[in-house]
Amino acid sequence: MTGAPAKPFTMEDGLQQCIHCGMCLEACPTYQLTGLETESPRGRIHLMQAIFEGRIEPVPAAVVHLDRCLACRACEAVCPSGVQYGRLLETTRADLVRAAGPSRVRSSLLWLVSRPRALGAVAALLRIPEQLGLRALVRGPLSRLVPAGLRRLESLAPSLARPGYAAPARPAVPRARVALLLGCVMRVAYGDVHSATARLLARTGALVVDVPGQGCCGALHAHAGAREDARRLARANIEAFERADVEQIVVDAAGCGAHLKEYGELLEGDAAWSDRARALAAKVRDVTEYLASRSTDGPLGALAMRVTYQDPCHLAHAQRIRSEPRALLGKVAGLELVEMPGADVCCGSAGYYNLVQPEYADRLLAEKVKAITALAPDAVVTANPGCMLQLEAGLRAAGHPVPVLHIVEVLDRATR
Repeated sequence: MTGAPAKPFTMEDGLQQCIHCGMCLEACPTYQLTGLETESPRGRIHLMQAIFEGRIEPVPAAVVHLDRCLACRACEAVCPSGVQYGRLLETTRADLVRAAGPSRVRSSLLWLVSRPRALGAVAALLRIPEQLGLRALVRGPLSRLVPAGLRRLESLAPSLARPGYAAPARPAVPRARVALLLGCVMRVAYGDVHSATARLLARTGALVVDVPGQGCCGALHAHAGAREDARRLARANIEAFERADVEQIVVDAAGCGAHLKEYGELLEGDAAWSDRARALAAKVRDVTEYLASRSTDGPLGALAMRVTYQDPCHLAHAQRIRSEPRALLGKVAGLELVEMPGADVCCGSAGYYNLVQPEYADRLLAEKVKAITALAPDAVVTANPGCMLQLEAGLRAAGHPVPVLHIVEVLDRATR
């Protein structure tokens, strides 16, 4: 027997689902920082409801509390009523953008990441000063001559000197047919992480299929309220992955994976695309999820390291994947995993939150750096590019340049 189709999401029903119990308060990073109800999920739901019902105008003094939300969705993981806070926030932001229009900075950023050729051209230009050693000068002798805003942008920008993506050798006897999401920023800045992911997949016997036409997943657009742009990108990716005809789609960026898994919600109500979106979402697996499902009981290579693990928010809270990364690291002979306090508390990256809300982002990062340095690990391991950039910047600024590695880099080294 098949159940009745799920009722489409509405703001009215979503807002009413909150029973105002307060279980979310202690899970919310911005509430932990401030102790203010206005910076908590419950307070923000009250605000969203007041805006939705027209009881208050969406003036800057009110909307700033929504802007300060990290959208980390830690509240969802502890909510006894199953409130879909992420959908409420994205829908509200989309309504606000339609009413007031997007900011130029956000529009420019979103335009760039959704166009691979333009992003690649900008990356090529920015690679030149890095190759000439100018970034090192900005971080060293010339730092006092550079405006604070530019210094911040530079500190959070990825290195563009890393190798590009290289497809792995074809397995002798393929056991599965999978695709790898290349995305936008990961494609230009972390190609070597993609290469490590593809090698690990190949070692499980998976054939990694090339997917022409795939692009940015649209997560940043959805979070910023640009819902129609997010839907446009989703449709393009659905078509591309359908043509590839793969069994599963593997993702090594936690935020992208969470968004792909919610394509069905994004295109809900679109008769031509909703079923196709749900079919694609059902194929999506985080790389740790995929590898854990195919690992054996024996050791997973060997690597002598002492590491700590930072949970990406959209892996731990949105996808509820916590044990798989730790289980994989636990199978590496010689590797010691030491847990840090608050490993699943947001580091303050949250897409581009660290650029638009620097005060809160820096306060969260300071606590994270303190927790890491107290453990004195050989490396910090995580599973999302934004977390990697944020942690690298914080540790470097604090004078503790501990390497920050993607989990696939560790597993790739161990299994080579």
